Amino acid sequence: MNRWELIRPIRAMGEDGFPIFGTCAGAVLLSKEIEEKEHEVSQNSLRLADIRAVRNYFGRQTSSFVEAINVVGLSELFEGVFIRAPLLLPLSDEVEVLSQVQDGPVLLRQGNFWLSSFHPELTPDSRIHRLFLESHGILKVSG
Repeated sequence: MNRWELIRPIRAMGEDGFPIFGTCAGAVLLSKEIEEKEHEVSQNSLRLADIRAVRNYFGRQTSSFVEAINVVGLSELFEGVFIRAPLLLPLSDEVEVLSQVQDGPVLLRQGNFWLSSFHPELTPDSRIHRLFLESHGILKVSG
C-alpha cells in the first residue's frame, strides 16, 4: 500500500462510505489498533474501524483450522477457514459482532466496514459475501 500510495485514497473511500470488506490481513489493515498476542506492533493501517486486531491470535500457519460458526443473518452454520487469523476486538459500541468463536469475535461490522478473521472466499459458500452486498444495497435480497 505504501509503494503504490494507496493508503490515502482507500482511507478516503472508506470515510466517504464506500463498502469495504477486510478478511484476515485486510481486517488487520482496517483496524485502528494492531498488536500481537503479547505486545503492540508498529504497522501501517487504514485506521478506519474501531477495532483492535490481535495478529496471529489463533496461531501460525501450522495452526490453521476450519470451524463451523454461527453468523448473524444466516440460518445455518458457516464453515470458517482460519489461517494465521487475528482476533478482532470492538473498541466502541458502534461495532456489531456478527460471529464469534470461544476465544472471541471473528466477524464484525461497523457502518460500511466488515472485518473477518477467517476467509469466506476460500469456501464455495457465498452467503457471507451476499450478506455484505445486500447490507449495502448492492445486491437485492432474494426471497
